[in-house]
Amino acid sequence: MSRQIAKRIVDLVRRTAIGSAVLASLGACALNGSLESPSLPPNAMPTLAPMLERVLPGVVSIAASGQFSAEEMALIRDPEFRAMLGLPKRMQPEEGRFLVQGSGIVIDAPTGTILTTRHLVDGADDITVTLKDARSLPGRIVGTDAAGDIAVIQVEARDLVAVPLGNSDELRVGDFVVAIGNPFGLAQTATLGIVSGLGARNPTEPDGSFIQTDASINPGNSGGALVTLRGELVGVNDSLIGSAVGNSGIGFAIPIDRANRSVDRLLRRNIDRP
Repeated sequence: MSRQIAKRIVDLVRRTAIGSAVLASLGACALNGSLESPSLPPNAMPTLAPMLERVLPGVVSIAASGQFSAEEMALIRDPEFRAMLGLPKRMQPEEGRFLVQGSGIVIDAPTGTILTTRHLVDGADDITVTLKDARSLPGRIVGTDAAGDIAVIQVEARDLVAVPLGNSDELRVGDFVVAIGNPFGLAQTATLGIVSGLGARNPTEPDGSFIQTDASINPGNSGGALVTLRGELVGVNDSLIGSAVGNSGIGFAIPIDRANRSVDRLLRRNIDRP
């Protein structure tokens, strides 16, 4: 082998090694939730923990309770319906009230403004917001948007942490996202996935387009945050396709740019849209 050919091979190997090192560094940096630092300390593992430590305090648990309507009570009293759902054959008087649990996102800390989904608080006459530090606060509905499935509630509290807003219009299919919420009552849960589709139509909610993601969105995640690896809010977790106990890998989130338009109208008018 000539010296010139040997030198060319050495240069090629060197360039390949450098390129691989750069790609590995950028990948680790992205998973670490920081695009500013191109390297990790020796023996450090890629982690989303630093980003989540900043964002988790801004995602709250919401418990909403209220009285079933007459139509709902008639359905609940139907023996066939109760058998289908596995409910007891007889109802107790207190079962005339419902209690649902979900999530919310602090979007303005000084005013205690929290963003969530309308279907979570629809018909509720009592709302309790629980923060990451275990404080429980009464919530007040400021307004709801039925078409957009958006609700705004407020609490009075100090030291709230808001989730930074991102731009859902900049999302691309394949971008990593993290869904944060309280699935099945398990507070402060985070699941990692990608944007599977944009402008998706939710079969259960035909109005509006959604962010489709394979990040697990389970019952209780509704109203929680969909964030980028930078910790920026790009969506409001809304619903899933699948059973109440299993995830099919198809979840939907309301794009934050669309949600913000509803929030602006509700805060400006402070009314409940039909």
